[in-house]
Amino acid sequence: MKKYRWLVVAIALISIFCQMIFSTPALGANDAYCRFNQSEVNLKTELRNQAFGSNNTQAQREYQQVIQRHSQMLRDCRNRNWLKEQGIWLRIYPCDVLDGSVEKVLDQIVNLGYNTVYLEVFFDGRVLLPKNGNNTVWRSVIEQPGYENRDLYAETLEKGRSRGLKMYAWLFSLNYGYSYSIRSDRQNVLALNGKGENSIGYVDDLSQTFVDPYNPLARQDYQRLLQAVLQRRPDGVLFDYIRYPRGSGTYSVASKVKDLWIYGNASRQALLARAVNNQGRWILQKYIDQGFINGNDIEQMRQLFPNETMPLWQGRNPNSANNLSALQLDLWYFTVAHAAQGVIDFLNFAVNQVQQMGISSGAVFFPEGNQPVGEIGFDSRVQPWDNFSHRLPEFHPMSYALCGNASCITQQIQRVVDEIPNVNNVKPVLAGFWGRSEGQRPSLEIQMEGIRRANRGITSISHFAYSWLEPEHTRERRRSCNFN
Repeated sequence: MKKYRWLVVAIALISIFCQMIFSTPALGANDAYCRFNQSEVNLKTELRNQAFGSNNTQAQREYQQVIQRHSQMLRDCRNRNWLKEQGIWLRIYPCDVLDGSVEKVLDQIVNLGYNTVYLEVFFDGRVLLPKNGNNTVWRSVIEQPGYENRDLYAETLEKGRSRGLKMYAWLFSLNYGYSYSIRSDRQNVLALNGKGENSIGYVDDLSQTFVDPYNPLARQDYQRLLQAVLQRRPDGVLFDYIRYPRGSGTYSVASKVKDLWIYGNASRQALLARAVNNQGRWILQKYIDQGFINGNDIEQMRQLFPNETMPLWQGRNPNSANNLSALQLDLWYFTVAHAAQGVIDFLNFAVNQVQQMGISSGAVFFPEGNQPVGEIGFDSRVQPWDNFSHRLPEFHPMSYALCGNASCITQQIQRVVDEIPNVNNVKPVLAGFWGRSEGQRPSLEIQMEGIRRANRGITSISHFAYSWLEPEHTRERRRSCNFN
């Protein structure tokens, strides 16, 4: 039998050798996160430089062949990996109109093992639409002379898909950008708090302009934008800033009605329309005007409408306590619910348009954005993600908690998983860096391994953002470019 033992060993060695030879294409993306080895990266970089550096048709052909080969390698790696979808958030800059710039970005995204891109198409009051094809109220990202017809949004979708990437459109929602706030014809659209303030001075960066979600003109402007976005047929649409602004310090908490962003004319009228009887409407108006009610207000209300036994509005139980403290508390929770409903309605309005096109949609949110604070306070963002429609295909919780390890991050995600019927719809968003921790933020590897162990069923994770992971390349793309 000994002579056959050597034969068995020899056959096994030959088998292993053959596997190594015939599986060589997959060795470029075989680590736990499907990152490509340096030799494959160098080959693609060299061919890309040759393809765009001269009219080298041979290099262009070989470059396209490598792109297709890497696409298949990435697909194979993701299919055998627990993490089926690894996404990244990407912003495009004016410099990306230069030859090879978008290709370099997308190639690096593939190199890092990502197979989904969330492409920012509406942010900071700018839209990624060609200047000559932009009929929205916002300026185009690309406005350089000679590039008025360049559609970088459509181009990036196409180039990403040719690399095997799923390409989403990512939009700001209730944050319309500073440029919107200075339009004289849009002043009545802005969200206002009880002090008559809009969000510009409320948020530290002085650039966030939140609109009244109940305002029909705000919806009209957004609908026109969304129609243009959908015409390019992204693989999905993600809505960010589905909330109100968040200030710093004590301004990060809403604990009284005048802290709420419900004082725009449309929101105010929608609130008063929720009254079921005259007493309800009168006391609601008194409450939001004064910021409180007192015993004299109740007495005056009863004198004005003696035929009604108690103030009523949508959802209020006729058997509720009717004393001052109970009424004041009911008014507070009702106005908070009204603020939250505005966010929910705006998201539904946007998502319905996407779903009519047969395109996937999702909401981006902070897991703690809906939390109560103290006895009766709430996070000022009033982001009621737990009441977003469960028919929404994708929930993207921005899980940025800091505690030195992954436990607080997995706890944030678990809060979302507990609320959403299908765990496959939960797609956490992480911040951090490959291979290194920073302060209380662990590396991306540690975070993802923590999620894999703690939150069974999660198969999609994304990283915010390309600019964080590739800062030097991003600075290069943001600098002043020679467009001649």
